[in-house]
This record gives sequence, C-alpha cells and structure tokens, in this order.
Amino acid sequence: MCLSGVVLSLFMMILRARGLLLMSSKGVRRSGAIPLRSQAIEEEIDPGRIAGLEIVKYPHPALRAQNEEISDPKSAAPLAKRMLQLMYEANGVGLAAPQVGINLRLMVFNPEGKKERWLDEVVLVNPKIVEKSDGVDRDIEGCLSFPDMNGTVERHKWIKVEALSPKGKTIKKKYTGWTARIFQHEFDHLDGTVYIDRLNQEDRATVQPKLNALVNAFSHDGLEPAL
Repeated sequence: MCLSGVVLSLFMMILRARGLLLMSSKGVRRSGAIPLRSQAIEEEIDPGRIAGLEIVKYPHPALRAQNEEISDPKSAAPLAKRMLQLMYEANGVGLAAPQVGINLRLMVFNPEGKKERWLDEVVLVNPKIVEKSDGVDRDIEGCLSFPDMNGTVERHKWIKVEALSPKGKTIKKKYTGWTARIFQHEFDHLDGTVYIDRLNQEDRATVQPKLNALVNAFSHDGLEPAL
C-alpha cells in the first residue's frame, strides 16, 4: 500500500473511533430534550435558577398536568425568551413550558443548541401536529427533567405542524429527522407525556432505580408526586 493509502486508512480509523466515542458518550444532548446526535454533543447540566426559571424534575406534578392554550400569543414572548436562556445554560436543545412548572402550551427549541445560532431558534405557541409519516426512526433520547438517564425512543420520521408565533402569526412547517424528533419530544410534554412512557421494557428497567431515587427524594411544599 502506498504512503497516501496508509495515511488515508489511519485517518478513517481515527474518524471511526471518534464516532464510536461520540455514540457511547454519556453526554446525551437533552431537550426538555433530547436525543443523541453524533455531533457537538455536550453533557447536560442543571444550571439551577436562570432568568427566574428552573427545570422541574420527575415526578413533579407539572410534568403530568393539563396544559392550557395561550389566548394571547404576544404574552408568551417574555416567557419564551427566559426559557431559551435556561435551555442554553442547561446545554439543551429544547424546552417545554411544563418543564419550568408553567402549564401552558408553549415550546422553544434550537436544533443547533447554541445561543450564537439564535437565527435557528424556534418558539411555538399552541402547536399541533396535523400530519405525520408512517415511517419511524429509533434513537436515544434524554430529558432535562430526567437527569442522567436515556433510552431508545421511536418517533415519526417527519411531521407537519401548525402553531402561532409570539406575534400571533400562523406558522405551518414540515420538520424532518433531528428537528422532527425534538419537536415530538417537546410536544409530548405539552400532552403530559414524558420520554420514559415511550421506553421499551428493557430500557425502562434500566432507568427505574434512578426514577425510584427521584421519587424518594421528591419534596415540594406538600405537592404530591405524579408518576
């Protein structure tokens, strides 16, 4: 084999090794959210209280409560801005209002997960899915409300959604792949569904000890845990 061939082979081996490292990393990028992606993966953190908000953890009842539609989309803009601040500090890619203890149908996300890429920010008021693919993908997801846990979740490959912007304008979008997965994860939160509800039996058994620990440690001024 010529020298250039040797160099190329070594380069490919390094790339493959790096890919394996990323896929086996504990740092699953989270959204309220979120799924594993083999690029720019950072480990999620709990930043505490940011912009007057903090991420509630399972089994906080806000994660299972009914979420009300927002009658005045413009009123959601300040909250959405604060949610984005908190999301970035937590190294997340998405966040839904119930995850900060506010039961409204509001979500924010940025598929890039970087505040420097603010043009990629998405704020959706009263979103709904109007069409979805028959085909599905399976990938690893984590959630900021479920620290240090992840598991394989099945999602539709693409979805068509309708929502309102904080200015009250109608939004119609088709999301695919990574962005579709982020949306579906956050949309689940608006329906009181959390990612562990979608785990298979094996993955659920794996995270159950950590879930039990969260339940045992739960204490919020007399609030009853919502499993």
